[in-house]
Amino acid sequence: MGINGTQMTMSIENVVIVGSGPAGYTAAIYAARANLQPLLVTGFQSGGIPGGQLMTTTHVENFPGFPDGVMGPELMDLMKAQALRWGTKLFEADVELIDLQRRPFRLKAAGSLIESHALIIATGASANRLGLPSEERFWGRGISACAICDGATPQFRQEDLAVIGGGDSACEEAVYLTKYGSHVHLLVRSKSFRASAAMVERVMANTLITVHWRTEVLDVEGDEWLSRLKIRSLDSKEEQNISVKGLFYAIGHTPNSKLLAGKLNLDSKGYIRTKEGRPETSIEGVFAAGDVADSEWRQGITAAASGCKAALAAERWLGENKLEKLIQRKDLEPAKAIMPQSFRATPEKDFKHDALWQSGSYALRKLYHESDRPLLVIYTSINCGPCHVLKPQLRRVIEEYEGKVLAIEIDIEIDQEIAEQANVNGTPMVHLFKNKELIKQWKGVKQRADFKKIIDDFL
Repeated sequence: MGINGTQMTMSIENVVIVGSGPAGYTAAIYAARANLQPLLVTGFQSGGIPGGQLMTTTHVENFPGFPDGVMGPELMDLMKAQALRWGTKLFEADVELIDLQRRPFRLKAAGSLIESHALIIATGASANRLGLPSEERFWGRGISACAICDGATPQFRQEDLAVIGGGDSACEEAVYLTKYGSHVHLLVRSKSFRASAAMVERVMANTLITVHWRTEVLDVEGDEWLSRLKIRSLDSKEEQNISVKGLFYAIGHTPNSKLLAGKLNLDSKGYIRTKEGRPETSIEGVFAAGDVADSEWRQGITAAASGCKAALAAERWLGENKLEKLIQRKDLEPAKAIMPQSFRATPEKDFKHDALWQSGSYALRKLYHESDRPLLVIYTSINCGPCHVLKPQLRRVIEEYEGKVLAIEIDIEIDQEIAEQANVNGTPMVHLFKNKELIKQWKGVKQRADFKKIIDDFL
């Protein structure tokens, strides 16, 4: 199994980019425009989702060129489309092994062996957890690390919610959640914010947010769903309970460098060591970019800038060592970029019983009651980054069944009643129905094979 579901050839790549956040996509844009036709291994579940942390971010207001701000998932869609337009090859899989002891370098991903003269590591960082005694029990049942993914779900609407953290992400998520919750408790361990002045002002001016300084969470409690937090003041040591239906983590990240331990020089926290101000690592021909090599700034724009430097350095290194094999373009100017389509409910006049993918409540009711084919119902929200990742995968699954399986997309913000009836507690969520019976439920981003294995049993 290889790129886009085809068998990988054993030709040696000029440069392979591992990771698909701002650093990875920017590196791909520069390398592709240099006619290197880079291969970008996006990652899929290990260390987060394709697109990196911005896929779980709300408004990005400090990325140049967007004076009114841009949603994180939209920004990553734009970067991805630009990289593809210039000829980047995408491999939607997790890298399982990186061998830096031989040249060309070798990687294994989804059962495929990949060889490359140069590597750019842009694997980013993953959100930290607290490790509370009851954390696993309530993960996905009130605890989340992604307000933008889960904030719009019915269980959180008009309920008291809580956010843990004191940086920009925590402040941003607290403000975002006031759109849905009745009140937000922002729990900060220190006596001041680490966030930017603009974000601090926004929090302090919001009457729906209460800041709890010098506070830690001891545990979470509830029945089937989270209902309260046990917290303690770090000054007085006084403990108390806060009634909330949601707890959102914004407490920092850990670099995704596990595959590189013992292979590249890492610092004490696991970040890749590079030359001062440059992308070169301890091994010639291997470059690092983005948050996996940045323990200080960790911004979208600095990640993108480092991706640019890594690609330019890799291009120069390949040329100096006479290793590059440049592609010849038929057209100097590539075709316009293909952008993902925004959600649009299928109107009654356009509904078709045999259309592979439709949207909205009308199409759902018609197919649920009248179709005898398996039906995938995909619950999404407009700003959900993981939804942006999963939907193309599901479209490919549906297309491969050539009409034997149909799909309906439901936006949980537009069709709140349907989401509540379906007990949706986060997005993306997928239900498989057959003859009105719920066969299987998936939550979060899954591999296409996970869906096909279950669907095959009902065809």
